[in-house]
Amino acid sequence: MDGMKSNPDFAAISAVLKENLELSGSPVAVKIVTAPEQIPTGVPEIEETIRHCRMISLAREGKVFYATDAKHQCNGGAWALGLRAKGETLRSGEFYYKLGKYESLSSSRRTMDSVPSLPQETYATLYAPLEKAEFAPSVVLIFAKPKAMLKLAQTVLYQLGGRIYPQFSGIQSVCSDATAHVLLSGKPNFSLGCDGSRRFSGIADEEMVVGFPVEMIEEIAKHLSTVVNAAGSKK
Repeated sequence: MDGMKSNPDFAAISAVLKENLELSGSPVAVKIVTAPEQIPTGVPEIEETIRHCRMISLAREGKVFYATDAKHQCNGGAWALGLRAKGETLRSGEFYYKLGKYESLSSSRRTMDSVPSLPQETYATLYAPLEKAEFAPSVVLIFAKPKAMLKLAQTVLYQLGGRIYPQFSGIQSVCSDATAHVLLSGKPNFSLGCDGSRRFSGIADEEMVVGFPVEMIEEIAKHLSTVVNAAGSKK
C-alpha cells in the first residue's frame, strides 16, 4: 500500500471502532487522488453530482466510489480538497457574508483566509467504508456522538498525554476541518460540523465529526478498548 510502512487490517480496525464507540455506520476512508492510476480497478465514479460531506455519508453507509471535480457540487468543498481554484465569492468573503454568517464582509473574508485547503493537485477523491478500503487512505473520518468523541480524544492522549487543540470555524467542517486540515497537519481534528454538512450530508444533530491521519488509526484502535473500559470511564 503506497505511503504506508505496513498493511493495517482495516476491517479489524473498523470493527474495533464500531464496537467501542457504538457507531451508526462505518468509519470512512478517504484518499486524495492525484492521478487516475491511483484509483483501484473496478471502483466506479459516482453518478450523481453532490457534496463531499454527502459522499462521506454514502461511504459511511457502505458505498465505494470516487469523484472527480465535475461530481463535486460544493465550490467550497472542491476548493478545500484541491480540486478547483478558490472562487471569487469565497476569496472575497461574499459567499458566507450573504448567507448571514458574519456581520461584515471583512470578518467573512478573514475567516475564509484561515480555512485550510489542499494544493490544487487533486484529480479525484476516493471513498470507502474503512472495512472495505482496498487502498491506502489519506484520512479516516468518523461521525459520532460527543461521548464517543470524548473516548477518541482520551485515546489520542493515552500514550503521551497533553492537550488537544481542535481547529474549526463553523463552516466547511467535513471538507476542510476533518479532511484537508488533517492531511496538511498530520494531526487529528475534531469539528462541530457546519450548517451545510448538517443539511446535506446526513450528520445527525447529536453528532460531531473527527478526522484522523491514516498513520494514526491503527494506534487509536489498539488503545481504544483500554480507554473505554478504564475504571474512570463513565459506563
